[in-house]
Amino acid sequence: MSSHRQETVRRLAAPDIAARKGGTPIVCLTAYTAPMAELLDEHCDLLLVGDSVGMVVHGLPNTVGVTLEMMILHGQAVMRAAKRAMVVVDMPFGSYEGSAETAYENAARVMKETGAQAVKVEAGATIVGTIEYLVKRGIPVMGHVGLRPQAVLVDGGFKAKGKAADERQRILEEAKATAEAGAFAVVVEGVAEGLAREITEAISVPTIGIGASAGCDGQILVTDDMLGLFDWTPKFVRRYGDLRGEIARAVAGYAEDVRARRFPGPAEIYFAKAG
Repeated sequence: MSSHRQETVRRLAAPDIAARKGGTPIVCLTAYTAPMAELLDEHCDLLLVGDSVGMVVHGLPNTVGVTLEMMILHGQAVMRAAKRAMVVVDMPFGSYEGSAETAYENAARVMKETGAQAVKVEAGATIVGTIEYLVKRGIPVMGHVGLRPQAVLVDGGFKAKGKAADERQRILEEAKATAEAGAFAVVVEGVAEGLAREITEAISVPTIGIGASAGCDGQILVTDDMLGLFDWTPKFVRRYGDLRGEIARAVAGYAEDVRARRFPGPAEIYFAKAG
């Protein structure tokens, strides 16, 4: 037996996140790769392997084309690097809507093959029973209400929700039903600020806002948006970096040095030993 004790870091889990209701805001970001997950892990309570990976990494026009295999592949990468933050994997479009049984089969596969601590589903009236079905069978579920990216083809684009009274009431009821079905947290995306606050006050589990309200129990952004990797970001994103500009400057410098034969220089090449 080795005399060295391996220190283990306790990973956050669904009960830890649920217990943060009304407390210190929960810090969440998306992660799709091992290097990024390693960087984010120290600062985040929850990392979401979002189906936004289809747009951010694979260049798809929306999230509809994302597959279960893609989510598992990226989930595995994130789990290899994240040690402390809870990791949640999005269930992609078409993997859970058909029936509770199909949802369980696919969610169980995600959990087994990635080792993640939970899955996330976009919650509508038809999904509430599925959430309850999954939770009762040991799969922690995070819900998602408001602007639902997987419904972009029905909605005709990414549009803010909850401005009209009837839509506002529907979203509020969906959030309540999602929490009552057993979800440990609910993402609230792209809704009027007052509605986000109302949802947060009305349900017993944490709300994670994105384009919602600072009054939510936590916040999430697409990491690449927040870091300024794209030339355009949505209204609700605050850029905390300009990595697009930094990368452009770095690549331009490299290209200039290569063309001028300044790279590689003496410090970057190998020399044969004398004699």
